[in-house]
Amino acid sequence: MKVESGRPTLLTKLLNKEFLKFVVSGGINTLTTYLMYLLLLLFLNYSLAYTVSYVSGIFLSYYLNTVFVFKEKMSIKKFLKFPIVYLIQYFINLLMLYILVEHLHLSTRIVPLIVVVVTIPVTYVLSKLIIKSK
Repeated sequence: MKVESGRPTLLTKLLNKEFLKFVVSGGINTLTTYLMYLLLLLFLNYSLAYTVSYVSGIFLSYYLNTVFVFKEKMSIKKFLKFPIVYLIQYFINLLMLYILVEHLHLSTRIVPLIVVVVTIPVTYVLSKLIIKSK
């Protein structure tokens, strides 16, 4: 999967071991927070249920990305910076959630899965920048 000049292609870079581990840990996090979202839908409206499950997912994501994906030591400094990744992702996702539910009339049960998949590349890059920082 290399171009003729010997430099790796974008696809090669994305499909490295670290990125694949990121996708696996993201899958675990997504499944966990999605199940929490479905449970919370029984008691809360979709945006509040999404918010609560999303915030819980930030804690799980920090742990999985730091220990499993990037193999770094956990620190308070990085932990405090890490929510920036998800704050950016949250607003992108909330906007997409609104458009897909209110304008395209997609199911509130399926939309969170769609928006997470769309934002995977942005989340990977931002997470790596923060967790690998000194």
